[in-house]
Amino acid sequence: MSTATSSGVEPSEFVLEVSGLEVSYENPVLHDVGFTLAPGERLALVGQSGSGKSTTISAVLGLLPGAGHVSSGSVQYRGEDLVHADRQRLQTLRGRSIALVPQDPMASLNPSMRVGDQIADALRTYGMSESAEVTRNVVRLMTEAGIPDAENRRRSYPHEFSGGMRQRILIAIALSGEPDLIIADEPTSALDVTVQKQILDHLQKLVTERGTSLLFVTHDLGVAGERTDTILVMNEGRVVERGTPQQVLGNPQDEYTKALVKAAPSIVVERDPQQRHPADAVAEGSREGNDRSTGGDASANVLEVEDLHKVYKLRGRSKEVHALKGVSFSAKRGQTTAVIGESGSGKSTIAKIVLGLEKASSGRVLTGGLNVDATSRAERSILRRFSQPVFQDPFSSLNPMWGIERIIAEPLDVFKIGTRAERRHKVAEVLDQVALPTSMLERRPADLSGGQRQRVAIARALISEPELLICDEAVSALDVLVQEQILDLLRQLQSELGVSCLFITHDLAVVANLADDVVVMKNGEVVEAGATRDVIDRPAAEYTQKLLAAVPGSGLLNA
Repeated sequence: MSTATSSGVEPSEFVLEVSGLEVSYENPVLHDVGFTLAPGERLALVGQSGSGKSTTISAVLGLLPGAGHVSSGSVQYRGEDLVHADRQRLQTLRGRSIALVPQDPMASLNPSMRVGDQIADALRTYGMSESAEVTRNVVRLMTEAGIPDAENRRRSYPHEFSGGMRQRILIAIALSGEPDLIIADEPTSALDVTVQKQILDHLQKLVTERGTSLLFVTHDLGVAGERTDTILVMNEGRVVERGTPQQVLGNPQDEYTKALVKAAPSIVVERDPQQRHPADAVAEGSREGNDRSTGGDASANVLEVEDLHKVYKLRGRSKEVHALKGVSFSAKRGQTTAVIGESGSGKSTIAKIVLGLEKASSGRVLTGGLNVDATSRAERSILRRFSQPVFQDPFSSLNPMWGIERIIAEPLDVFKIGTRAERRHKVAEVLDQVALPTSMLERRPADLSGGQRQRVAIARALISEPELLICDEAVSALDVLVQEQILDLLRQLQSELGVSCLFITHDLAVVANLADDVVVMKNGEVVEAGATRDVIDRPAAEYTQKLLAAVPGSGLLNA
């Protein structure tokens, strides 16, 4: 494939020029990848996991892992060859000239250092030495990246921030060198829409005011469509389509691109929340069976949250954080209730309290009619089976040393359910329910794709036959095709098994396509709740309206 050019710009003037790039390990994994990036241009690489996006940027940065190497082609930064540049030169360019905003903040931040010190280290590396100036710029960068109360929060450690806040710290570090090329690798996948908008607005401001170029790797087609000038679609290590957002998203030509666009969720509500689920007879029978076996309440609500408060005391200081402030809502049996809000709104705190991983400061939570703070052993045993979690990152929630069969069977061992033969049969049965082949049983998590690992996590959650799944950002890190598969799976399981779902998310498009009811939270309080169609089509709260307005790319994808 020939290298793309930008109108009116000579090749020598490109900030980045990639031509005929082939990257190999034992065999080639990138094939003839080529593109150019002009000063101030914003270019998106899109495609599903394994398409070659991250390998491409690793080749640009000279950070290919293991035996990975550029086996053919060239990478040039402002005319300078990077493929054959020595290590010292690449280290000089990284950060000051070419900055990377990585996806996983916990893998990139030092857990034993205060976040302000980590930003300060970057500033000193780029030549800033005067202490007061360093401190001023740390506060400025944190504020620009959307971190409130930066003067005080700079003294906090990474674990004291939410996932979205930690991502903002990485962005602050990347901006500290004032680079002229920013490579952003899924930098907003863990952020809610309003914070995402704030970060993307800031990156766009850099591009506009300083002529900074942006190479944006994302699986979010809405972000790519709204925030970039050019989109390159990658599949199996090749560029299969390129053009403006209007061309690629509005009139895709390649079959793979068409599948991506079709799979992208929109904020158009497709489900009628008043309509009964197709397999209600099966669902009712399943719920009745579960009620008899667990002693649960057969009322219409699987979950009731009443005037819930949660107060945290910050370590080493007298200051308190009120994570939840009088939260009340209920979730119906056999349906999906979504809890949505910005990072820090209290969504995950609710999930932890429902699961018994945190204790509320005051208020009450009933699951299946039982108080989650139950003290008797019998009630605690019922509660542990009643609700099961599916977390955001399946890789960190699955034991990397265990085989898939042992991982899925673990709840059966914990609850002492069945004989060994019965457990093996149950594992095979639930593996079939999540559409995974039995050949997966001897593998380990590292051998599976992200979507396969999430299916294993769902299988493990289902195997003890819970009545309530707690899905905490369960699809936010997945590309659109895999995300669509997981959402279809959850709908199917709910229809067939009658399982209820509390879905914690920041993605309004997912809510529109999955949830029956939605609870909107801000700063630990419920600002709006109701049927999904009512809340999304006719939002009453100004905050909900703000969330909807911040959804990227809805015009292109919903057209």
